[in-house]
Amino acid sequence: MNATVSTAIFAAFMVLTVVLGLLAVRGRGAGTSRAGLTEWSVGGRSLGTVFIWVLMAGESYTSFSYLGAAGWGYNFGAPVLYVLAYMSCGYAIGYVVGPMLWAYARRHGLVGITDIVAHRYRRPWLGAAVAVLATVCLLPYIQLQITGMGVVVSTISYGTISLNWAYFIGFAVTTGFVVVSGLRGSAWVSVLKDILVIVTLGFLAVYVPLHYFGGYGPFLDRIVAEKPQWLTFPGHASGGLGQSWFISTTLINSLTVVIFPTTVAGYLGARNADVLRRNAMYLPFYNVLLFVPMLLGLAALFVVPGLTGAGSNLALFKLVVDSLPAWAVGVIGVAAALSSIVPMAVFMLVIGTMWGRSVLGAVPRLASRQKLWSQLVVVVAGALALALTYTAPNTLVRLSLISYEGMAQLVPMLLLGLVWRRLTIYAAVSGLVAGFTLVCVLVFGGHDPVWGVNTGIVGLAVNVLVTLAVTWLGPRERVDDRPDAEVLALEDEFPQAEAAASGTR
Repeated sequence: MNATVSTAIFAAFMVLTVVLGLLAVRGRGAGTSRAGLTEWSVGGRSLGTVFIWVLMAGESYTSFSYLGAAGWGYNFGAPVLYVLAYMSCGYAIGYVVGPMLWAYARRHGLVGITDIVAHRYRRPWLGAAVAVLATVCLLPYIQLQITGMGVVVSTISYGTISLNWAYFIGFAVTTGFVVVSGLRGSAWVSVLKDILVIVTLGFLAVYVPLHYFGGYGPFLDRIVAEKPQWLTFPGHASGGLGQSWFISTTLINSLTVVIFPTTVAGYLGARNADVLRRNAMYLPFYNVLLFVPMLLGLAALFVVPGLTGAGSNLALFKLVVDSLPAWAVGVIGVAAALSSIVPMAVFMLVIGTMWGRSVLGAVPRLASRQKLWSQLVVVVAGALALALTYTAPNTLVRLSLISYEGMAQLVPMLLLGLVWRRLTIYAAVSGLVAGFTLVCVLVFGGHDPVWGVNTGIVGLAVNVLVTLAVTWLGPRERVDDRPDAEVLALEDEFPQAEAAASGTR
């Protein structure tokens, strides 16, 4: 009976998810022109504060929120707070970077980071190369969301739905609405997801300490008395995740998150730059909820001790399934499942857009069908991640080790290039290759962290040094006769872009 109730609730919400995604584009047409791609990939650049807020909150509330955050809290303790630190710092950086990228992309009709790079350096092949690199770094996130949703669905169904079927459900539901509705559909589904996230985490924040410990006082007293290692750096058995690692990881991740392709997709979907500025101020309040799964991971140490390996990621759901009625388990499971579906949808959409615009769309005879190619790539990317989840799950897991550190190496090429005209393509590419290669060597060689700091920051430091050295000492580019307004993201173009946005509303 429990399995029937929780599974029925889950199924009903999955149907609602697909319906919401399809309703999002009702009456907006489905052309395959460049305008059609803009509507599909960045919501027609018309999303307001609420939709951008819930959409970008999906970046911080993924399956990691319910599984990984609780698992890290259970295994290590204090080091998991890096998530809160880098996201809050990233929003502060995004207050400046978001409007800059939005204005630049709107001014030149661009729909993603590959477009921006290709336009800045006048090299379509560079946009295609960045698309390949970004795909390598993003595919593991699709697989991780598929895996996370599978674990959640199998658990809340009390084992009735197998992991393999749960994986397929996640892929099918996500593909079903994102292919048709694009970014706008993801924003609509995000509203449902965020309502459930706030309600369920708010409830668990009160329920678990009261139910198992008699309140927060006894709960926290017990942690201090029995688990003090979990409350200080480097945490319990964390392998050296100390203060240097925490600071360097916060720095590298806060820089990376503002140029992450999925974040940029959210930026470019905004109606105007003020939406992004308000969003940067509001999002840190939402992140306070991330304390809940972290604390529940600590609570699980006393309630379900002995979890090891991947089993520790189920710390939160062990508490839920063991003590709550089936309907409540179903609702909490839906919130966690949607926390996989929404980011998965944006990851798939971004990969599709990059390939449809900068790789396949760069071929002259295919350029007129960019939206169609983007939609096809969405299906292919999701299917590839699903197939590897079934057949070779460790392949993408290994790649995930370099995802954030690898994407960080695009920061000089993208951000420095938009404010410093002297930066040449030779310097930008040399720095990227040097930084990315070093990250791969160190990470796959088992040296992350290195000297107690995040490998990504070491790679980025080398990247910047090589970029500057080649800029000053390397070969000169051919003369670029475009005006600064065509090449750089100038401060005075923001009001012009916002005025243009106001005129189209």
